[in-house]
Amino acid sequence: IKNGEPWKPLDGKIEVVEVFGYVCPACAAFDPLVESWKAKLPADVRFSYVPAPFGPEWNPYAKAFYVAEAMNLVDKSHSALIREIHVTQTMPGEGDKPDEQKIADFYGKYGANPKEFLSTMNSFSVNAQVNKGRQFMIRSGANSTPTLIVNGKYRVTGNSFEDMIRIAGQLIARERAGGAGPAAAATAPSQG
Repeated sequence: IKNGEPWKPLDGKIEVVEVFGYVCPACAAFDPLVESWKAKLPADVRFSYVPAPFGPEWNPYAKAFYVAEAMNLVDKSHSALIREIHVTQTMPGEGDKPDEQKIADFYGKYGANPKEFLSTMNSFSVNAQVNKGRQFMIRSGANSTPTLIVNGKYRVTGNSFEDMIRIAGQLIARERAGGAGPAAAATAPSQG
């Protein structure tokens, strides 16, 4: 990525970002692999999510992600929300208009006050985070989900989800070694 920058730079850390969408079926399929991989990442790698605000079905969930992040709820709620959308279908998914109250109530199961959560979803600071995420996606060329971005420099694509993780691992090693060499990402059709 020409003139690429990390999402949230942190000295001594190599950043991996997944650009995702809660309503994205491909992201739901990718999530178990990502969760397993994240658990094995070395201490010098920081994994972050950037929710894609691709439209009316995606935007409320993107806003909810940033509220959950501020409340330290992402670790315990992220995969659960994906399951409720795609497996049990108890939350609105692709083709359905999200109900912000229902989203706030979902996070209530994880310790959030639903009324405060809903109010914060529509705050200036959360809208600013959504816009910051949108700008990161534009700079990174992330126009589909899921997309992995390594250290703001490499947009990872592959022939499969497993391939994306393998390539990201190679790019992490390259960054650890000083970032020398061209990006080695194979191109595949959009997965979501």
